[in-house]
Amino acid sequence: MQLGIGHLPGGCQRTMGLYCVLVLCLLPGWALGYKRGDNVTLYVNKVGPYHNPQETYHYYTLPVCRPEKVHHKSLSLGEVLDGDRMAESLYHIRFKENTEKKTLCQLTLSEKQVDQLREAIEELYYFEFVLDDIPIWGFVGYMEESGFLPHSHKVGLWTHLDFNIEYNGDSVIFANVSVKDVKPVPLEEGGGAVGGVGVGGGGLKVTHTYSVHWFESPLPHARRAERLRDYSFFPKTLEIHWLSIINSLVLVVLLLGFVIIILMRVLKNDFARYNVEEEGGCDDLDQGDNGWKIIHTDVFRFPPYKSLLCAVLGVGAQFLTLATGIIVMALLGMFNVHRHGAINSAAIVLYALTSCVSGYVSCSFYTQIHGQRWVWNIILTSSLFSAPLFLTWSVVNSVHWWSGSTQALPATTVLLLLGAWVLVGFPLTVIGGIVGKNRAGSFQAPCRTRNIPRQIPTQPWYKHTAVHMAIGGFLPFSAISVELYYIFATVWGREHYTLYGILLCVFAILLSVGACISVALTYFLLSGEDYRWWWRSVLSTGSTGLFIFVYSVFYYRNRSSMSGLVQSAEFFGYSLLTALVFSLMLGTVSFWASLTFIRYIYRSLKMD
Repeated sequence: MQLGIGHLPGGCQRTMGLYCVLVLCLLPGWALGYKRGDNVTLYVNKVGPYHNPQETYHYYTLPVCRPEKVHHKSLSLGEVLDGDRMAESLYHIRFKENTEKKTLCQLTLSEKQVDQLREAIEELYYFEFVLDDIPIWGFVGYMEESGFLPHSHKVGLWTHLDFNIEYNGDSVIFANVSVKDVKPVPLEEGGGAVGGVGVGGGGLKVTHTYSVHWFESPLPHARRAERLRDYSFFPKTLEIHWLSIINSLVLVVLLLGFVIIILMRVLKNDFARYNVEEEGGCDDLDQGDNGWKIIHTDVFRFPPYKSLLCAVLGVGAQFLTLATGIIVMALLGMFNVHRHGAINSAAIVLYALTSCVSGYVSCSFYTQIHGQRWVWNIILTSSLFSAPLFLTWSVVNSVHWWSGSTQALPATTVLLLLGAWVLVGFPLTVIGGIVGKNRAGSFQAPCRTRNIPRQIPTQPWYKHTAVHMAIGGFLPFSAISVELYYIFATVWGREHYTLYGILLCVFAILLSVGACISVALTYFLLSGEDYRWWWRSVLSTGSTGLFIFVYSVFYYRNRSSMSGLVQSAEFFGYSLLTALVFSLMLGTVSFWASLTFIRYIYRSLKMD
């Protein structure tokens, strides 16, 4: 179903200039104090299919009661990115004053409008209102199908809403809407008159009404987020899942124990065997031996595509910093459940500010491995993720724009985001790159590298790159596979994720497993006299992103009810970007773990 967004008033767009104060979006909401009889503004927001969280349309695209001139609320950047388009409604709600069946408006619906409502109800459209930063959800109508022969198909429109609002003192705690004991208006063709609603005069006449009931709540305003988390309009799937955390911890302990014990024991035997005859430097070692010792003059030979490798390490370090910052901010309670889009705003701010990390790490290491084109390195680093992001966003946003979805960003927001990258992100990348280039030291290789590379012997099948990628990607993925479901249910559903302590543990587990697997696979590679570990270390654990994308396909088909072009474009487009982010992060951790391990073993061998 396509709903055109129409000519929306420019009130929302005129406030876009205020978005430069992005940090204000991260502050917790202040309690609004009301006196008895004060107006409590109810904003209408969006509608969309129940099973497609990212396919949303402006509420006033439906033939519903609306004011003559629509006034939009000033929104934060995170709210705009989240698809919010709040506008003032015709509902008049007074603090602590009950209202019984007050008329909202009377409409005469044309046949086309009736068909539009019928189609929306058949696709399980729900609406979202917002009252004092509290979201209120409800279904547009009612549908019932029963029997095979004869088949019964009933579609009805809810024309009366009961608002139940809880308060404590002078603040609003919670609000929801109910249609209990209310009969829907039938929208079947030729439905006839029902309860004061009839077909005549060329259209269907409907009267929208509402009631308001206030209830005192013992919950203070500071804890009202708990009340929203306990509400169950959407299915609850997130629970404290200690069993999955325990399983992951056991896996990490066993893996760490295996790597440390086995590798240390093997390395101890290697050191004893390699150093039994002489105590010279690496260049004087017996060339008749085999194993990782014999490739000491090649193991630190710089790899091809230096600039790309350094860009991967720089952007990976940036996302490691960004992810850690987001989790720490969440643990500090900076993301209020009533503050729409706070995490989106935080992610954009941190991505721009941490661009200096990617520039510094990339240019510093690029200089250490004797890279010469550092300007090109900075450009590649700044565009390694931003270019795929812009391409993916262009496709997804075009699909949303074509369908009239509120997820399509306004031009002013696009210019704001572009300005944040041009004026903050890219300059910080350049500054970080210059500082990294000037402060870069030597590479600190324990062994000298000869000019002529050594011939690499034929490797068995289990040491090929594809096998290492399968092993190195599957084990980190298996450590987070259970938690991944809850993350997907949050990102692609309507859950409010609050278990940030558990998320921090899982994040640490993921990085630990990736580092351990990388060290083990690097040792097996070197023991086969193959010194091409540079890119192999990045790809082996970075392949976890491929497993995550495969899981996203499984989640879409078997764990969700999402469908349609709009939702599919959003889901798979940003799932690809998520897989890329995980690949960059884990590839970076994998590389530095392997480099540290290789320096350790060859430095120990030389010192002996």
